[in-house]
Amino acid sequence: MARLTGTRPVAARRLGCAASAFLLLLLTVQAAQKADLSGDTTAATINHSLTLLQRLQELLQNGNGSDSVLRVRTAASDEAKVFHTHQLLLSLQSEVFESLLHNQSTITLHEPPETAALFEKFIRYLYCGGVSILLHQAIPMHQLASKYRVWGLQRGVADYMKTHLASESSQGHVVGWYHYAVRIGDAALQESCLQFLAWNLSAVLGSAEWGSVSVELLLLLLERSDLVLHSELELYTAVESWLSRRQPEGPVAKRVLRAIRYPMIAPSQLFRLQAQSPVLARHYGAVQDLLFQAFQFHAASPLHFAKYFDVNCSMFLPRNYLAPSWGSQWVINNPARDDRSTSFQTQLGPSSHDAGKRVTWNVLFSPRWLPVSLRPVYSDSVSGAVQPVRIEDGRPRLVITPAMSSPDFAGVSFQKTVLVGVRQQGRVVVKHVYSFHQSSDEAADFLAHADLQKRASEYLIDNSLHLHIIIKPVYHSLIKVKK
Repeated sequence: MARLTGTRPVAARRLGCAASAFLLLLLTVQAAQKADLSGDTTAATINHSLTLLQRLQELLQNGNGSDSVLRVRTAASDEAKVFHTHQLLLSLQSEVFESLLHNQSTITLHEPPETAALFEKFIRYLYCGGVSILLHQAIPMHQLASKYRVWGLQRGVADYMKTHLASESSQGHVVGWYHYAVRIGDAALQESCLQFLAWNLSAVLGSAEWGSVSVELLLLLLERSDLVLHSELELYTAVESWLSRRQPEGPVAKRVLRAIRYPMIAPSQLFRLQAQSPVLARHYGAVQDLLFQAFQFHAASPLHFAKYFDVNCSMFLPRNYLAPSWGSQWVINNPARDDRSTSFQTQLGPSSHDAGKRVTWNVLFSPRWLPVSLRPVYSDSVSGAVQPVRIEDGRPRLVITPAMSSPDFAGVSFQKTVLVGVRQQGRVVVKHVYSFHQSSDEAADFLAHADLQKRASEYLIDNSLHLHIIIKPVYHSLIKVKK
């Protein structure tokens, strides 16, 4: 805790300035000495930086040589927290403090309770260049760093948030961080949060933070085709819960309900929703045309349906569904060892007309596949010599092909999506997604930056590669028929 004392004598304040100036000079001299000795093989570095940091902490803790006083007040309390500080150290880190402390030694700062509670940590960072924070402290600490223009701390907290999206918390935090990123205009943090929510949506749908999702965020999520969740019905159930809790105005509810992809829900489930969903009953008029179109989609041949309706739109494009009919999980133990293969079946398409038809898929994984340019070739200069090829020259490769062709494939193409699960902060989350269309059997950049040789690789969980392969059938409009 900072010392809570009265105004310090002028001589002591001058001593504080002198001591701080001396410390700064000492650091400058050490840097110059290091540069001077860089070319000498006998040079050595004597590093007492930890001792220096300890002395700086003692300056703050004991108030020795203090020449400035910060009084932090909140609207919720009549008492002020008092910090005896050193103007030089604060000014080095913050141009705001440099301006505030110009020609005055005592200033009063007004902070909301959440930032006032962290002000001591914040001041300690200005002295020591380091701070430890928890998930719920990230936003108020970022607010302090932004308000007082401590850019290094601001970037550090933003990086902390990006790397702790997967951390467990009782009430959730990613939705709150996203809304905060929107308010402050941090596009990078905003996109990181949005991508995490999209690729791990099932976990969010069942959490306490789902109810805090704003209308804008909900609509952004619903328009995405890369949402990872069990099924479209799971998404509708979560949206129904959100609408029941938030009770938005009619136009908002209509936009939300019309973003559900009803053709991706089986007819039996659609009938049940019409009979049992109070939200659907209340807003039936807003989606009646979409439900009717969904039933037509399931009843007719996709080729026939595509003659009358535009199926090249998001309503008929599957998301990344984890249900078994859409793909298969594949855990590859010791993936750096050798090539592996597997096979699985999916339904031909989301239409009930194709529900009984199955497509068998063969998958080949190679941890060290070599492109043609790196494959060994014989050299003319040395008879029979082969150019050396290193194992690390190869790269992981995943090839997904249908086991057969069929006339049923007419008007259908298949988008393959591969999810890679990683362990972060004790949870398994989707961090990497690779997608490729029917024109290619593999993703060119699949695990391009993964080092599967290292057991500590971020791509591995207990030395295993966790994949989930999803096949997304996409119908295409063929011959248009006038209605």
